[in-house]
Amino acid sequence: MDAATTLYPLTHRHSQLDAAAVANARLVLCDLDGCLIAEGRPFADTADFVADCGARLWVVSNASECTAKQMSQRLAGLGIAVPATRILLAGEVLLEHLARVEGLRRVRLFASAALMARATELGIDPAADMPQAVVLCRDAGVTVDSMGPILTQVGQGAPLWVSNEDLSHPGHDNQPVAETGALLAALRAIHPDLRWRSLGKPDPMMLTMALSRSGLQARDAVFVGDNALTDGRAAAALNMPFIHIQRSITR
Repeated sequence: MDAATTLYPLTHRHSQLDAAAVANARLVLCDLDGCLIAEGRPFADTADFVADCGARLWVVSNASECTAKQMSQRLAGLGIAVPATRILLAGEVLLEHLARVEGLRRVRLFASAALMARATELGIDPAADMPQAVVLCRDAGVTVDSMGPILTQVGQGAPLWVSNEDLSHPGHDNQPVAETGALLAALRAIHPDLRWRSLGKPDPMMLTMALSRSGLQARDAVFVGDNALTDGRAAAALNMPFIHIQRSITR
């Protein structure tokens, strides 16, 4: 019995995307890396799957380097038509939550230039000297030299928010691409008692947002993902069927 089946009995395993497997779902929530694309390139079955799903398809991803608008444009360049209104990305969702729900205005944000700009649009100062929170997204600029200051700010009382806990996502030829969780793991190696919060999968928040915005229930939906420990658990939290894609990364 594999990990996905152990986690959740309503798991179905497939080696590739299969429109027939989601034919009865009114809402198809789909992960991005490892399912629709890898290293910015679509799989051979992606275009047909997206076309067959049509407006039922929502992208729900732990990606934390760009906004939904930017991702929609990138996907369009690959022949994948998904409007920004049907794309939920962990980094952007976290920033919107901090601004609109937590009411934060001063943070120390470690993220891409795109998310720094998005924070500013939301009324957040992303480089505050006295931050209300420290926010960690996938940031190639984080090095061993910047980890000390991050931990110092957290130690001074600023809560740590992390876009997602994924250590990696699959890249070309199944080689792992380091993710935000790898940065978090490095911080925890220095500070084993570190505490943080994350709204990325396996937290079901993004799935709940998609259901709310579409006006549907979990029983109307299916989640398609390649990671049983994140995608599978998020689906299980809502009693939503989960299709586990276990493919070799080839094109």
